[in-house]
Amino acid sequence: MRASLVIKNALIVVASACMLSACGGDMDDLDQYINTIKARPGGRIEPLPEITPYEVFSYIADAQGLRSPFVPDTPQASGTTGGARPDLDRSREYLESFPLDSLGMVGTLYIDDTMYGLLQTSDGLIHRVIPGNYVGQNDGRITEISESEIALVEIISDGIGGYIERDAAVGLAD
Repeated sequence: MRASLVIKNALIVVASACMLSACGGDMDDLDQYINTIKARPGGRIEPLPEITPYEVFSYIADAQGLRSPFVPDTPQASGTTGGARPDLDRSREYLESFPLDSLGMVGTLYIDDTMYGLLQTSDGLIHRVIPGNYVGQNDGRITEISESEIALVEIISDGIGGYIERDAAVGLAD
């Protein structure tokens, strides 16, 4: 065993010596190639383009009566107090928890000369409504019931602090 270890070490030393001798070879041909490349005349380099000076533009909005584009345009809050407003004191009805587009009209019903609209919710339940009931999530008050649709008025925010009324309808489902 000891002899095989000595032989392995000897082979490693001989292989290392052979590899190191390969690194120190003749590089005259490489030096000659580098010298011929360096002896070639250099190419023409394009001149740098001429830099034109930057002209500063002064935007004067006030002199022309214009609004500055660098100042955010803040819309004026609607200061009308007599406009449409949701009634926060009234109790919410069950159908106000559903979005208006998830409700479908499935018919009408006459009881004692009163026309009721029949609305079906997304969970399949059918509810009776009359003018004055509220449906949808935007304070939608039912104004009229016909055989083909239920008309209502929604109160929605105008985005600048006020409210506007918007007409909407739930049509008879096919």
